Amino acid sequence: MSETRVLIVDDHPMVAEGIKAILESYPDIEVVGTLTNGQEAVEQAAGLAPDVVLMDLNMPNVNGLNATELLLEDNPELKVLILSMHDSPEYISTALGHGARGYVLKDVPTEQIKDAIDRVMAGERYLCTGASDSLKPATESGREPLTSREQTILLQLAQGKSNKEVAHILDISVRTVETHRKNIKRKLGISSTAGLTRYALEHGVLQGTGAGF
Repeated sequence: MSETRVLIVDDHPMVAEGIKAILESYPDIEVVGTLTNGQEAVEQAAGLAPDVVLMDLNMPNVNGLNATELLLEDNPELKVLILSMHDSPEYISTALGHGARGYVLKDVPTEQIKDAIDRVMAGERYLCTGASDSLKPATESGREPLTSREQTILLQLAQGKSNKEVAHILDISVRTVETHRKNIKRKLGISSTAGLTRYALEHGVLQGTGAGF
């Protein structure tokens, strides 16, 4: 049986050690490390070589969202699971928009964390029951909301900037811009750059009002 290598990133040592103890009780899980912030995760991930990263959101130095984006730039195959106490739709949709493959609330039964790891390793997206329920209103409204980063990129693209120019302005990789661009088009149901510009004009994005978000 091949083991899934898991890295835990949480600035509360007791939380991290508790999760580690639980996961190590499973024969197919190997916890390769516990780190306290996103900066450590970005610096040490290559050496630790995890398959899955359990990532807290609110941490010092580099937060969980930025760390997720940076880790996936270096290793797109890495599976990041957000493990957080926040259940608001904004937190959840933003985390998924940054590339996380799942979102698990910290108060779930411990077997759900193991289930989440197994599911993302199988190529699925995982939302625990509480997170899934929080997103239902956004889904029922007919459109998945854009994250704040996607809104920023939409504004830049609507102003006629290229992927390379947007990457330079936001200090991210061109590949990350391309990924966000695809997600924006998918969420808005738009297939062309001209369509994005028209949407931005119609919803006040170019005027900075952000209407429609």
